[in-house]
Amino acid sequence: MLSSLGMHNPHSRFQFSPLTLCWSLVVVLGVSYVGLIAVVMSYAAATVGFSQSVKKDEAAVAVLESSYLVLVKQVTNMDYVAAGYAKPVAQVFVPAVGVTALR
Repeated sequence: MLSSLGMHNPHSRFQFSPLTLCWSLVVVLGVSYVGLIAVVMSYAAATVGFSQSVKKDEAAVAVLESSYLVLVKQVTNMDYVAAGYAKPVAQVFVPAVGVTALR
């Protein structure tokens, strides 16, 4: 009577064989392993891309720094009298400690 109602016996044995269970476990572990490899490879690709962008940015900074140092050298070595500047006529001394309005 229970079988005609679609009910099953709660004391029935496990319906999968141990071999089927083992093969299912092997398949699940294999798929997980392939997924893990895909994640690691994508992380490696992202890391390589990031390091290449850092190298490119470092090269751009080096170019800017060298042009800045050339300009600083030109300003330091410039003959201001020859460029039309006059020497100062007065010297004014300022206090050693900064004075601010927030004191």
